[in-house]
Amino acid sequence: MNWAALFPGQGSQYVGMGRDLQDVPAARRVFEEAEETLEYRLRSVLWEGPESRLVETEVQQPAILTVSVAAWRALDPPLPSAAVGLSLGEYSALVASGLLPFADAVRITRLRGHVMQNAVPAGMGGMTAVMGLDAATVEQMATLAQAVGWVEPANYNAPGQLVVSGTVAGLEELEARARAAGARVVRLPVSAPFHSRLLAPAEAPLAAALAEVEWAPRGQFPVLANVDGHPVWTAEEAVPRLVAQVSHPVRLEASLHRLVAEGAEGFLECGPGHAMIALIKRVQRRAAVQAVESPSAFAAALELVKS
Repeated sequence: MNWAALFPGQGSQYVGMGRDLQDVPAARRVFEEAEETLEYRLRSVLWEGPESRLVETEVQQPAILTVSVAAWRALDPPLPSAAVGLSLGEYSALVASGLLPFADAVRITRLRGHVMQNAVPAGMGGMTAVMGLDAATVEQMATLAQAVGWVEPANYNAPGQLVVSGTVAGLEELEARARAAGARVVRLPVSAPFHSRLLAPAEAPLAAALAEVEWAPRGQFPVLANVDGHPVWTAEEAVPRLVAQVSHPVRLEASLHRLVAEGAEGFLECGPGHAMIALIKRVQRRAAVQAVESPSAFAAALELVKS
């Protein structure tokens, strides 16, 4: 089967994630390497919490990356036709492809979390998910809400699901307009307007860190970049797109449509939760899917991709 790999982003974390992978040697080595890089016992945070520690951005990002890569390496599937990750998940996808060394990804995602969180003053803005309206309608509402406070699209996740970033006043205005139009709105538990122009100060330190990485010459399969859906094979293609990603909208929906258009029929989500599976199902209801976050899913996952 022509299949693609999916990797989740922030928000998929939970206390206890990855615990079932510990007994798989390949996954255990991933946890150990992450802890050597971070210089603290990540597994204690993953499995014991507290949740308040796990949701700290500079902890959360390498934590989700580590569990995603641990699941991927424990499964050891045949190569997919392509991979897509949601925001942070793009780093997991690049590690899975072999282009980005895992230890470097751990180091960079910790830095990425720190610089993204500190690019704007705490509480200055946030993010809201709008469900049930098409993108053009939400874009128009964002334009109208600008009269009250700054707001703009940040994540084009799937048909009928768009996340916006903005100031508190701008978000409140857009939320009121969306509810009046029959949409469901959810203010996300984040403290900054990620994937917006206000995150531009995070670009320079991230670019400097990415420049220090000893990238592989070429990935084993392409990773579709969040900012433009371009199939990334090399560091020259990856680095500018990873830098731009922090302050530009994530266009996941376009990448998911591209996977389907190019023949992908099966999808494995490697990492905590199953948010990416829910999104691909919005694009292609008939897609064969499997979440992979514990050994209990390995047999079904391998059967799916080898069918």
